[in-house]
Amino acid sequence: MNDDRLPSVAPEVTATLVENLSPRLRKRLDAAVTKLGARPTHRDGDTVTIQVDDETELRLHAPGGVVATADAITCGCLLAPACVHRAAAACAAPTADPPPDLVDRPTGAAPEPASVTDPASLPDSASSQEVASPAQRAAADALRSAGAAVLEAGIDGAGAVTQSALLRAAHTARIRHLPRAAGAALSVVTLLRAARAGDPSYRTADFVTALAELLGTAHRVGTASGAELDAARGRARRPYSPDGSLRLYGLFTEPVVTDSGHGGVRTWVAGTDGRLFTVGDVAPGGVGRAVGVADRAVRLGDTALTHRELGRAGLAVSGATVSPDGRLGAGKGVKAVTARGAAWTEPPLAALWERPPSEQAARALRSTSRYADPDGGGSDLLFLDVELIGAVREPAGTCLLALSGTGVAVRLTVADDDPALAHRDNLMLLAAAPGTRLRIIGRLVPAPHPRLTLLACAHPTGEGTIDLGLDRLRRADLPDPAAPVHPARPQPGGPGAHSPLYLLERRVEQTVSAGRAALGMLGDVTAETRRIRRAGLPTAAGLLTALRTSASQRERDLFGRLLPADTDSFATHWLTAALYTAAVADSLCAAAWEPVREGPAAAPSVPDQGPGRAVAQTAHH
Repeated sequence: MNDDRLPSVAPEVTATLVENLSPRLRKRLDAAVTKLGARPTHRDGDTVTIQVDDETELRLHAPGGVVATADAITCGCLLAPACVHRAAAACAAPTADPPPDLVDRPTGAAPEPASVTDPASLPDSASSQEVASPAQRAAADALRSAGAAVLEAGIDGAGAVTQSALLRAAHTARIRHLPRAAGAALSVVTLLRAARAGDPSYRTADFVTALAELLGTAHRVGTASGAELDAARGRARRPYSPDGSLRLYGLFTEPVVTDSGHGGVRTWVAGTDGRLFTVGDVAPGGVGRAVGVADRAVRLGDTALTHRELGRAGLAVSGATVSPDGRLGAGKGVKAVTARGAAWTEPPLAALWERPPSEQAARALRSTSRYADPDGGGSDLLFLDVELIGAVREPAGTCLLALSGTGVAVRLTVADDDPALAHRDNLMLLAAAPGTRLRIIGRLVPAPHPRLTLLACAHPTGEGTIDLGLDRLRRADLPDPAAPVHPARPQPGGPGAHSPLYLLERRVEQTVSAGRAALGMLGDVTAETRRIRRAGLPTAAGLLTALRTSASQRERDLFGRLLPADTDSFATHWLTAALYTAAVADSLCAAAWEPVREGPAAAPSVPDQGPGRAVAQTAHH
């Protein structure tokens, strides 16, 4: 059975079915999930049938694609409805969740009414309260305890029962108007299932980010007040505010394909003041929809432009509504007509390439940071003039090396490796043209060296632009290979290229993979901490020592028996280390984009006594 063929199941349904199992059946649940995964399935309209055995069928009724109640899962075995099969099916199916922030409603859709879980729709007295309510603090504590249990057990030990506890806590948090923490919990469950199933797209770093977001947000709910509390609560729906009249100029269009099976495009436009906006059309459909929707009309006002055309044209909009992250609303009061666009070398677009790359990277980091506020706004795009050097092999594949105007060597990677998209083919063609000078647009990838995913570039002939995910370059578009070229010499890696910060990062990742016990069995870490201190990271060394000590610390009672582990204290030490490594990694990334200066390079300044240490102290306390 392929769980992609199963309908999504609401978190509270999964939690209810698991909670109703007897202790004996809970022990058999993980094996039942694995066994059920090998059984054939059949879909008939809104009902999916799983053939448990020759005589027993399991049915999931999902009107609208979501199993919303426990009664919608029925089994024909003799033990039903108290059997393990119903809970196993719910655990094997994807978890239903509102579309992620990346997913827009189709641009022609009418604005939906405010959600009851949106803080903006609550009474003024509720949205302006200084501290979280007792119910919210209780929900946050439950999420923190469930997250700590995942950290204690590790991926291998966090089976269906542990996941159901997290789903129950997420459902309670959403009811208590804590959508940000609830969303983080669902992300943890999704990544847990991907890791346990051996999904090739799973990355441990993503799981670390999701778990740290869950633990950190749950902690902030109980301690924050005012605006910080509003950020910790999050929003169930993206708010749109009036922005008057806008004159917009198209930049490019990128395909969007999400892990949840949604597909479409996002078109980027810029205002006369340099602000960036997006117009999206993303809906269920995957990569096939992403390719096809680029040539559909942008239903924004009275314009008949397609997304691909808008990326090279302009719009005049009146009555515009804009979300904090720059998405243009498509309400009935919005009016838009087609207008003349501008080349990348003409004002106002040319100004986007005039800002120093280091300033652009610092701005992008504020929105791409692993624990950035989702409503913080800002763009993660960089606008650079580069000279192509050639292909560079990496463990994860081949990327394109280029030299920016400030002498910084930048690695350009593909945004999506799906063969239906043009990213990979275009990058390989560009790699065959060293010495070519291009104006490009890329998305910052936080790394200790300058790195971007390449999204768009000027046409190598100088005429027009290329949407690298949708348009396909040809060899005839590249400079004559017989013409003499003089590839630029790449500069050494950034200041963080050889940082020993990875010694702490790998222990953070090891914990989520194998659990607290594996970290507790480590030997002496003195050699690692000594190396970290020599690199000027004393706080990192102290955090590694404290994490190792907390993992192995177990108290005994008067009879010498081991007492239950203090999971909350260990989770605090782990969260402190995770937040600290993220803060230092961001600082190293920003430093890597600084212009290359002639002469001996100065030692980079690592914020171990500044922001990084402050993050560590804040998380600890």
